[in-house]
Amino acid sequence: MTSSSSNSSISDKTFTGFGNLIKLLPTGTVFAFHFLNPVLTNNGQCSPVNKVFTSILIALCGFSCAFSCFTDSYKGSDGSVYYGIVTINGLLPFSGSSSGSVNLSSYKLRLADFVHAFFSVIVFAVLSLLDSNTVQCFYPSFESTEKALLMSLPPVIGVISSTIFMAFPNTRHGIGYPSADSSNSNSDNS
Repeated sequence: MTSSSSNSSISDKTFTGFGNLIKLLPTGTVFAFHFLNPVLTNNGQCSPVNKVFTSILIALCGFSCAFSCFTDSYKGSDGSVYYGIVTINGLLPFSGSSSGSVNLSSYKLRLADFVHAFFSVIVFAVLSLLDSNTVQCFYPSFESTEKALLMSLPPVIGVISSTIFMAFPNTRHGIGYPSADSSNSNSDNS
C-alpha cells in the first residue's frame, strides 16, 4: 500500500512540476510572438522599421510574461472566478467583485513572485532573441559564427529555470488559469 501511495505522490509531484513549467510562460504571449514575429521581421529580412516593430513586440511580450506573474484569481461568494493584481496589501481585483468570505489580503506579494517574473522574462528573452527570424533580423552574422551558443543556451536556461521553479513553486493562478477552488471543484465533478 505504501509503494502505491509513494508512486502516486511522485507522479503528483511530477505533474505539479510540469504544470508549473507550463505556467512559466503565458501560452497566449508565446503564441502571439510566434505568430507576429515572422510578419514583423519580414522573415528575417529586416528594414529599420521592421527592427523597431519587432523590438516593440519583444518588449510587450516580455512585459506580459512578467505581468502574468503578479496576477492571481479567486472564487467569489457568487461562485464566479475573479482575477486581480497581487499587491503588497493583497489582491486588487480588476473589477468590482464580490469577494465575500475570501480574504484578499492573503494574496500578498512575495519574493517568489519576483523570482518567477525574472525567470519568465529570461526564458522568454532566450526564446525570442534566439528565434531564427530575430537572429537574421538583428544579428545575422551571429547565426553562422555562434551556432554552438544558439544550440546550447536554451537547454541550459531551461534547466536553470526549472531548478529555480522547483525551489520556488508557483502557487498563483493568474489570468487564464483557473483558481485553486475552481480546479478542485472541476476535479471533484469528473
